[in-house]
Amino acid sequence: MTLVNKRDWAARIEKELRENILPFWMRYAMDRETGGFYGKIDCDGHIGREAPRASVIHSRILWTFSAACRLVDVEYRATADWAYDYIVKKFWDAGYGGVYWMLDHQGNPLSGRKQIYAQAFAAYAMAEYYRATGKPEAREFAQRLFRLIEDHSRDAVWKGYLEARGRDWSALEDLRLSEKDLNCPKSMNTHLHVMEAYTNLLRVWRDPELVARQKELLEVTMDRIVDNTTGHFKLFFDNQWNSLNDRVSFGHDIEGSWLILEAAEVLGGSALADRARRLAVRMAQTVYDEGLDKDGSLFYEADSQGVMTDPNKHWWAQAEAVVGFYNAYQLSGQEHFLNQAYRVWEYIEEKIVDKVHGEWHAKLSPQGVPYLEKEDPDACLAGPWKCPYHNSRVCYEMMERLKK
Repeated sequence: MTLVNKRDWAARIEKELRENILPFWMRYAMDRETGGFYGKIDCDGHIGREAPRASVIHSRILWTFSAACRLVDVEYRATADWAYDYIVKKFWDAGYGGVYWMLDHQGNPLSGRKQIYAQAFAAYAMAEYYRATGKPEAREFAQRLFRLIEDHSRDAVWKGYLEARGRDWSALEDLRLSEKDLNCPKSMNTHLHVMEAYTNLLRVWRDPELVARQKELLEVTMDRIVDNTTGHFKLFFDNQWNSLNDRVSFGHDIEGSWLILEAAEVLGGSALADRARRLAVRMAQTVYDEGLDKDGSLFYEADSQGVMTDPNKHWWAQAEAVVGFYNAYQLSGQEHFLNQAYRVWEYIEEKIVDKVHGEWHAKLSPQGVPYLEKEDPDACLAGPWKCPYHNSRVCYEMMERLKK
């Protein structure tokens, strides 16, 4: 059993946030000539000044620095303002509403598709920016995004949300969030982050329709998306919620375990919250039993029979494991969850943090060796999916939780 000094652990986490994660994005990622943030920084720290710019990463940066302004120090307000201004001026579609999927490096739309995942992250970030600044326009943007999602994506018959629409919110044939995903109408990933966005919006806007839609989404998540036989998420679905593959994503399982509970607690209602607490512990225990390597890190993906289909160590999954296991410890008092949360953080400090260039390595081999871009195109310090959202969030969450 690991002896955990919570005060020391909290100090190490805050040091990582203040001295590595946040400064990296302020120092290297901000495009001070044309606005916004560069679309790519490679493993060697080289900036891709002409790389395309994704709405998801900009929304996540806005969320990160808004939360930093609110929770850590007001000095981070300027970076949050910088992100907010660029999203409003460049990513917002003045013609049809919502945020574009991708811009070129000069801020011109490359893809106007309305991926619901991206709309959700924009709402999530705008709500956080409002929490940090009180700027009414930010909450109005989040409210507009909520209504666009509800008007154009919600399945009124089978519940839940369709993956994507065209720029004008018309139907699309290709609904995929990424090339690695199935082309299907519904996914776990989109629903998880719509729920996360609605949770944050509820903190600043207690609208009756939002309350009703979040309750419906929580029930869909616990009834349809979680496999209550195994304690795992199912990942891809047809309209009627038939599962379309047999993969298990350990990172999403452990992330979802605490996001579901957070959603239920912010929403209110003892029955849903009690169910979410039981489910959080169940999902965390399943990941503990099936998804851990002997060095304490989290494998990425397996099939339904437990055979590892991706044994690599992805940065974001390790971050979510710390919060998810610690959350299960808080709920259950079971020491193995506390010890496991600490073990994953130690792995992050030793292996994931890039001690040469700053930030975190995106992906490591099963042996804990960081991949380079020539070995894996997803390996980078900043990119369409690589951002400060997961690793700053584990810091915010754990700083607060460890103080309790």
